[in-house]
Amino acid sequence: MAELLLKLSSAAAAFLLAVLSFTSSFAVVEPKPFSRYISLLSMGLNKPEKLSHLHFYFHDIVAGENVTAVRVAKAPTTSNSRPFGAVAVIDDALTVSPDIGSKLVGRAQGIYALTSLTESSLLMAYNFAFMEGEYNGSTLTVMGRNPVFSTVRELPVIGGSGVFRFARGYVEAKTHTFDLKTGNAVVEYNVYVFHY
Repeated sequence: MAELLLKLSSAAAAFLLAVLSFTSSFAVVEPKPFSRYISLLSMGLNKPEKLSHLHFYFHDIVAGENVTAVRVAKAPTTSNSRPFGAVAVIDDALTVSPDIGSKLVGRAQGIYALTSLTESSLLMAYNFAFMEGEYNGSTLTVMGRNPVFSTVRELPVIGGSGVFRFARGYVEAKTHTFDLKTGNAVVEYNVYVFHY
């Protein structure tokens, strides 16, 4: 190999060394297994689960100042009288009371789509991103059907992050106020969630 390198020009020798070092780096890499079992202890899950109850108000503002829900798509057949197929992106405030000026504890960020031909029902997929207290920086992920004119709606908590890693539970949503003219709503949320 040394004799070959001496016979080559310096540019060719550099190229050959680069190719050899590049290919040799692939030879040393050992692939990680696709899946493996791990201990609960290694993930910090050796503690008993807690059941927490969170209570707050969700402010969905679709019209007026400081809009927090914006329609981003609609079907060709979507209309005011038949909203099926409309999709909105949200970044709604979560506060401790129905007053939008009360203490902000987080934001609901995600999407909802009108998914029923016969009633006002949404598919909601969103995160509660918390900004307060022991939950600051943590999220809960909610995804489910929300028939908005039912008195109380139940949606599943399907996961979370931070304090809520491996979370599971459900939310109860209850409309506090709904403005028929603007579509703006304040919804009371009770969240029941298991977490470590």
